[in-house]
Formats: sequence, C-alpha cells, structure tokens
Amino acid sequence: MSVTEGVGGASGAAERRHPAVRVALRSPGRFLLSAWPLRCWLHVLGGVLFGAVVLALLVAAVSLGVVLSAVGVGLLVLAAVPPLGIRVAAVERRRLRLVEPAALADPHEPPAAHGPWRRLRHRVGERATWRELGYAALLATVFPCAGLGVLALAGLSAILLATPVVVWALAPETVMVIPGQAIPGPLSAWPFTLLGAAGLALAAYAAGWLAVAQVRTAWFLLGPRDSGLTRRVLELTRSRVRLADAFEAERRRIERDLHDGAQQQLVALTMTLGLAEMELADTDSRAAALVTRGRGEALRALGQLRDLIRGIHPQVLTDHGLAAAVAEIAERVPVPVAVAIDLPHRLPALVETTAYFTVTEALANAVKHSGATKIGIEGRMARGRFLLLITDDGRGGADPAAGTGLTGLADRLAILRGRLSVSSPAGGPTQLRVEVPCSV
Repeated sequence: MSVTEGVGGASGAAERRHPAVRVALRSPGRFLLSAWPLRCWLHVLGGVLFGAVVLALLVAAVSLGVVLSAVGVGLLVLAAVPPLGIRVAAVERRRLRLVEPAALADPHEPPAAHGPWRRLRHRVGERATWRELGYAALLATVFPCAGLGVLALAGLSAILLATPVVVWALAPETVMVIPGQAIPGPLSAWPFTLLGAAGLALAAYAAGWLAVAQVRTAWFLLGPRDSGLTRRVLELTRSRVRLADAFEAERRRIERDLHDGAQQQLVALTMTLGLAEMELADTDSRAAALVTRGRGEALRALGQLRDLIRGIHPQVLTDHGLAAAVAEIAERVPVPVAVAIDLPHRLPALVETTAYFTVTEALANAVKHSGATKIGIEGRMARGRFLLLITDDGRGGADPAAGTGLTGLADRLAILRGRLSVSSPAGGPTQLRVEVPCSV
C-alpha cells in the first residue's frame, strides 16, 4: 500500500539534484544538436508572453484595489491578489515540465474549513501563498526582460544566418548589414552566416541558463520547503505509519490464530459434547444434564469468540473489501442503515481497516447515544482522497471530548494524514466526515 505523507520529501530530493536542462548543458555539442535549444527557446517565449499577462493582471488588480479603497471595497479586490499568485504557480508548474520533466509538488495543504471565505483565509495564512506571489512578481518583471534579451539575440542571429539567402533573394537590390558597406553577393555574406551561427549557439546557451535559473527559483519558491523540522515531522509520520502497519499485522496474526486454533478446538468440543449428549439422551442421569449444560456453554463461548475475532479484523474485509464489510455490519445494527460505498478499486489495507472501524464506532455511538431512527453511510474516491460520510437523524450534541471514541478515531486517521470532522448541532442531525489521502 501507499499512503501520502506530504510533499516535502519529494521536494528535498529534487533540490539536491541538478535540473535536467543543467545536466544537458554539461555536454555542449550534444546540447546544440539535441532538441534542448528549441525547448529552451519555447520556454523563454512562453515565459515572456505569460509574464506579460501576469503583469497586466497584477497591475490591474493592485490599481483597481487602490482606486476602490476610497469606497471601501478596495481591500476585497486586493484580497484576490494572493490567489492570483496561486493560479500563476499552478500554470508554472506545468509549463516548467518543458525544461524540467520532474514534476514540482504542490506545497499547499488541503484547507480544513469549507466555504469560499474560509478557504481564502486559509490560503492567505500559508507562507507558500506569499512565496508564489513573489514568484509571480518575478515572472512578470525580471524573467520577461531577460527572456526578451535572449529572444532578440536569437532573432538577430537568425537574420545574420540567413544573410546569403536574403542577398540572393533581393538581388539586384543593395543589402547592407553594416551601414555604408553593401554586400556584393551571396558568397560575400558568409562571415555574417558564421556570426549568426555563433549568435544562435550563444542564444541557445543563454536560454538554457535562463531556464536553469527559473527552475531553481521555482524549486525555491513554488515547491514545498524541506526544512529540518519538516524532515523530522515527516520521519515521525512515517514511523507512525510503520507502527500502524506492524500493529495491523499483529491484529491479523491474532485473528488468524484464534480462527484456526481456539475456534476450531471449541467447534470440536461442541461436536464431542453433542455426540455425548446423544449417547446419554435416553438416560435420566445427572451426567446427561451436565453434558447438555456444558455443550450450551461451549456454544456461547464459541459465539463470543467469533464476535471477538470479527472485532479484531473481520474476514469479509480481507476477502471482499470495505463495501462488503460495511454492508455486513449494517445488517446487524437494529437501526435501518443505508450503505452507498462506490469505489473503483480496493483501498490500501490500512485505509480500509481504519475506515471500517470508524464506521463501527460511529454506528455504535448512533445506536447507544443518539436515538437515531435511520443512518446513512456514503463512501467514494475524489482526487486521490477517500471520502466517508456517516449521517444519522438522532438528537445530535455529539462531543468528541466526551469519551465516545471519536478522539481515538481522529488519532488513527492522523497517522494516515487523514481528517475527521464532526457536525452535531443540538437536535441533530449528526454527520461524521472522514477524508483520507490514499493511492494504490
């Protein structure tokens, strides 16, 4: 299985190596004879055009915000400037793939709150947003100016390279590259051709180094920061996931041992007692009554053991997945439960187990404390995240701090970088929303 643990580690690995275009520049001959010069020129040209658009948007937004500040709505316009940097950064991460095939990770965390204003406040409070806005300012000013210089050099060099063709095409018109010195014929233009070829090579290298500078700037401003604290947090998260995996493996071992060992022995014991009961059926002795009583106690012990095994790790979850396991437990709940779990594939084992026990805890709380008459369970995948909604029409007022087991569920979800949200106003309804990032 694979569980998303954030993006800092990937960024750190990227920052410790050279950009792909920088590696290509180490071999001058191969660089000039490859597709890299064209890719770099296209990247520079796209940067100039995109930078002009970003500059126009930034100037318009800031100017409009300053002008409208007199009527009290300028701050609302200025509040749209940081999200503009986020959009620019998203486009840049895709555009950089032209010169850097390795994808640059998104540094933003999913917002904990819902609603446009809460999401905006969350984004404005992130440092990554302001770094992206700084990158947008560089993209609108510094990089386009440097790119125009590179493109001007490439354009002039291309004209010089084509000088013999121009002289031949315009003959007998006079062609002058140097003022006052006419070029008599195509053969006399070959020095300008050599100069143009050298200029194109220089423009190719200039575009390559400008791409290197832009990629490194993007790694620094647009990627997630891999600070020492972040690395320690990531290592702690990974260690918690490893512990959870080890704990889950131990749970399955215990379940397997109970299922194949103690349960089978109890089944054999009940069968033996059943045979003894049949042998003593015709007698009216005290031994027959004791055997009947022992067989009943053995059957009760077997039932309790089966419930224990199911509570440790249900076999249906291992064999058929989350939807089947939730449907099975819903049939044993005295309250009507509507299950709608639609998954395109099996979830990672640890995610399935966590989601299953979240459902069992939520159903137990709804039956014991809420007085619900119906319960709904929905599950689906959305953008690489598993979403689980558990809703009941009970009296509401659920408090995670009141010892209902929700705190423990939140801790288990935190190991997977998941989130548990509880909405339970007085009078109901109560809804548990679980989000777990996962991939297979």
